[in-house]
Amino acid sequence: MRIDLSPTSWGRVALVTIAGTTFFIAAAFFVDSFNFPSLSPDALLWAELTDLFLPLVLGGSFLFFLMWKMRQLAIAQKELSIVAATDSLTAVFNRGAFSMLVEAYLEQARGHAVADTGALLIVDADHFKSINDRLGHDCGDQALKLIARTIQGQLHGADIVGRIGGEEFAVFLPGADATRSFLVAESIRLGIREAGFAPSGQPWPLSVSIGGVAFSGPTTYHHMFQVADRHLYKAKSNGRDQVSFESPRNVLLDDVSSTFH
Repeated sequence: MRIDLSPTSWGRVALVTIAGTTFFIAAAFFVDSFNFPSLSPDALLWAELTDLFLPLVLGGSFLFFLMWKMRQLAIAQKELSIVAATDSLTAVFNRGAFSMLVEAYLEQARGHAVADTGALLIVDADHFKSINDRLGHDCGDQALKLIARTIQGQLHGADIVGRIGGEEFAVFLPGADATRSFLVAESIRLGIREAGFAPSGQPWPLSVSIGGVAFSGPTTYHHMFQVADRHLYKAKSNGRDQVSFESPRNVLLDDVSSTFH
């Protein structure tokens, strides 16, 4: 069994406390050992007990308190990093964190540390302004949360989603081929259309338009975003509630009644 020694674990606190206290006791015995030969039996026993319990009580308590505080600090830093990377409304990654994660993956892909295939999807809510105008911003927030949850429900493994604009989300599918990427986009679109958004008991149709691009080989986040955004515009122009997707030329996809290029 592997012991968790991360900065937020109790294992690290216990290990450092035990190891440090043992070192303090050993150091006390080593320093005092030069005087042991000249001590009487009673004095020797007292010296040994002092060398044992003084570092144990003082050093052990100090180390435990220090490591406990450091653990609390590590937990606080971890929570702050999560908050800094998360969209406060939808609880998915914010734009900065999402782009950073995608760029990190693409950098690894260029070094062949991970698969150099995948896809980027841009998901934009259709007619979202009408929700805010007619139902209110609270209902608009509910719709965004529902869209985010629906997107997350279609993702697996290392797939990530981020909110990159008011009603705009981005999905990155590392290692996915064009066929799976397109099917994920379709499942997101259908899932949102069938999500059953009914604020205050009043049914309201939700739909999204999705622009996507699959890659195979070296690329950049900026380039993929431009291509996916262009396809999003095409999906919007062609009537909304559809997917417009670009894949590598050597990949063929079946027509599933959505725009595909």
